[in-house]
Amino acid sequence: MHMALGKALVLTISDSASAGKRNDLSGPEAKRILEEAGFEVAAIEVLPDERSDIESRLCRASDQGFRLVVTSGGTGLSPRDVTPEATGAVIDRNVPGIAELMRLESLKITPKAALSRAVSGIRQSTLIINLPGSVKGVRECLAALRPILPHAMETLKQSSLGCGE
Repeated sequence: MHMALGKALVLTISDSASAGKRNDLSGPEAKRILEEAGFEVAAIEVLPDERSDIESRLCRASDQGFRLVVTSGGTGLSPRDVTPEATGAVIDRNVPGIAELMRLESLKITPKAALSRAVSGIRQSTLIINLPGSVKGVRECLAALRPILPHAMETLKQSSLGCGE
């Protein structure tokens, strides 16, 4: 089924889920919400909290033409939380307002939202957004972003067209 907003990928970043020690619950929730919003979610993949693995997969996803990549997890204060650094290393342009909006809305629910180090940015014509690792955090953040995602996708689509297209 063709979805209007384009192809998306969900990456769950978790040592324990990648090792099979716990089930990934946030990835399926992100997939459900994104599909309701109009994305075609091609896959949910689980990666360990390894910066090089995250960077490599984000680059490949962009090269594969994904319009949106959301990561879930690895945005806290733990030494293993390296998702923002991996994202920052591969994006061409930062989109700080997305992370600011997620924190602003989440702060209305919990003061712990101030501890999020999530970032967002563009690599080529792919929007990459870091989400929290909890189901609740994924729900809250995607609810905050849902009104702006169609415009973001449309703007990125226009910017990826070449001369005369």
